[in-house]
Amino acid sequence: MTTQLIERMAVELDGEGTAVVMLHGLGGTSNTFTPQMPVLRSGYRVVRPDLPGAGRSRAPDRSSIGDLVQAVLRMCNVLGVEKAHFVGHSMGTIVCQHLAVERPSLVKSLSLFGALMEPPEQARPALKDRATKAREDGMADIADAIVQAATSSETKERNPLAIAMVRESLMRQSPEGYAVNCEALSDARAADIGRIGCPVLLVTGEEDGVGPPSVSRQMAEKLENGRSVILPRCGHWTTFERFEEVNRELRSFLASVR
Repeated sequence: MTTQLIERMAVELDGEGTAVVMLHGLGGTSNTFTPQMPVLRSGYRVVRPDLPGAGRSRAPDRSSIGDLVQAVLRMCNVLGVEKAHFVGHSMGTIVCQHLAVERPSLVKSLSLFGALMEPPEQARPALKDRATKAREDGMADIADAIVQAATSSETKERNPLAIAMVRESLMRQSPEGYAVNCEALSDARAADIGRIGCPVLLVTGEEDGVGPPSVSRQMAEKLENGRSVILPRCGHWTTFERFEEVNRELRSFLASVR
């Protein structure tokens, strides 16, 4: 594995073969998908950026979903990626949807975990408030609140490693970078997903309150070639909470659309 700085983004590169570009969500990093690497290292060229403002990547003065889409497109251009499977989690799924609409020739398939099309209207001011809290108080209280609200009951009781990964992912965020991305998500608008023609896998947890099963089912109905999978006893952080099931679904799906 190597790490390259592209467009002020830290980008992890691993393997050879068909490109798989993996886009994390709010509070995530490239490590959101570390549990999936064992099923991707053979036969795929895996590209995992820390999106602008997240992890090791510098925070812009402001951001939007459109800005994130353009950053990913520039990254793909630098790396010579002309067609790829795109994998997203949470906010990253919104970026993936816009990419598939705006640049369909680039997107071979979408695998969306904890997907949402846009935040509910009632969540938008709360995201802006969270941005203010990050800037004023740092990440500790936000990390603890998200662990409680966005993981399943079983994860909290029986999976301390997943809890540690979620908390550490959030604690390691730059408060300003996290705030900028909160604001980007708060302003996000849905892509016209009826225009997406590539195969789409939607996987979410039955206890996911951010990207709930109802949203995945609704999206699958709107998509030309979409399939929804609901994981029992799982919250929003699917790639940590139920990595074995996620890996099984991802492996099978990618093999079907090679």
